Amino acid sequence: MSTQRLRNEDYQDYSSTDASPEESSSEGLSNFSPSSYQRFGESNSTTWFQTLIHLLKSNIGTGLLGLPLAVKNAGILMGPLSLLVIGIVAVHCMSLLVKCAHHFCLRLNKPFVDYGDTVMYGLESSPSSCLRNHAHWGRHIVDFFLIVTQLGFCCVYFVFLADNFKQVVEAANGTTNDCHNNETVVLTPTMDSRLYMLSLLPFLVLLVFIRNLRVLSIFSLLANVTMLVSLVMIYQFIVQRIPNPSHLPLVAPWKTYPLFFGTAIFAFEGIGMVLPLENKMKDPQKFPLILYLGMAIITALYISLGCLGYLQFGADIQGSITLNMPNCWLYQSVKLLYSIGIFFTYAIQFYVPAEIIVPFFVSRAPEHCELVVDLFVRTVLVCLTCILAILIPRLDLVISLVGSVSSSALALIIPPLLEITTYYSEGMSPLTIAKDALISILGFVGFVVGTYEALYELIQPSQTPIFINSTSAFVVS
Repeated sequence: MSTQRLRNEDYQDYSSTDASPEESSSEGLSNFSPSSYQRFGESNSTTWFQTLIHLLKSNIGTGLLGLPLAVKNAGILMGPLSLLVIGIVAVHCMSLLVKCAHHFCLRLNKPFVDYGDTVMYGLESSPSSCLRNHAHWGRHIVDFFLIVTQLGFCCVYFVFLADNFKQVVEAANGTTNDCHNNETVVLTPTMDSRLYMLSLLPFLVLLVFIRNLRVLSIFSLLANVTMLVSLVMIYQFIVQRIPNPSHLPLVAPWKTYPLFFGTAIFAFEGIGMVLPLENKMKDPQKFPLILYLGMAIITALYISLGCLGYLQFGADIQGSITLNMPNCWLYQSVKLLYSIGIFFTYAIQFYVPAEIIVPFFVSRAPEHCELVVDLFVRTVLVCLTCILAILIPRLDLVISLVGSVSSSALALIIPPLLEITTYYSEGMSPLTIAKDALISILGFVGFVVGTYEALYELIQPSQTPIFINSTSAFVVS
């Protein structure tokens, strides 16, 4: 196996929740001109509709299912308003990244630059000699946060799968065909959720041994179908017979708001897919319109599911709305279908950190041991995500922690600073600089406070913690 990877072309920045990675072609490089800004893979270019679908599915994953609890942590009024603001800021940061990438493609006569390259070139354009001399660290910083984000997603998947499988198994004896009959379900205690994680470990290890992107795309398609069906069924349930919301607080206590921020930014962290998607478009001039349209749909989806889920289940809402679904076979199948989708998505999310980390070790191994080293490093990385999930078995805290630590950096902190370093020497208005600084500062505050609050809640749980591993089935009356 060759240790030389075409990182900028083949896999870089697939940091989405459910993206389908596609191999890029290097054909057409000689035909590049700054005025036309041609892309890789002209023969495989995507239409505007395909790009929109990729953008939508890259932002729909476990973070979406955690938004009802996020709304609870912010309040039934403050929650949707905050989601709207975060959505607007997130799409603005995405547009800043695309804008800066275009700038360097034209200036450097390159057909494509990824997130890491854009940050590196941005630092090289900085008026500060210190930043220019250490510009290569820009790529390393982006790679680091990509690795943390993607492995964080994998940790979330371990907890999600364990919680949902545990609940289905424990409620199996009491599962009925009547989804609307009010009844008491006697649960059959089974093993701890951490043992479910260990049970899933060998299957996920075998799954990540698949290194071919085209094969992974098949699994991605299967995941997308199962998750779409599950999402439709979830919406079908939560819009029925919504209880009186008068007892729900308009604004939640400030102490839980950082947890909302972490979960929300975790859900919106699809910025890593923006440049690869724009690069693959047949007509990239239309990408800004597709970006705004797609993110408007995603924001509306997030707000609606977050609000409806909280209105339906109230204070009983759990880390994933699937854990609140009724104990009947129809909605138990929702948990299983979504879990199957998340299981296969694990390999897609794992691809990015593997392609960054694995070559580092393989290149230092003897040629006859390359395959063994490759598989060993992949196994170690999967075991690492399993261990971290076992140490933090609360789904809500894992999502909030990953969102606060890494997603905030990629989605909120870096893009505004990138615009400043890119265009400052060419002249920027004080208002633009102030706007960029404000976004980065707010992102940094969310990073610090959100991380602190998630760790504090983990170490010293509140008086009434949300037991995500609880398997009590919710049944509507």
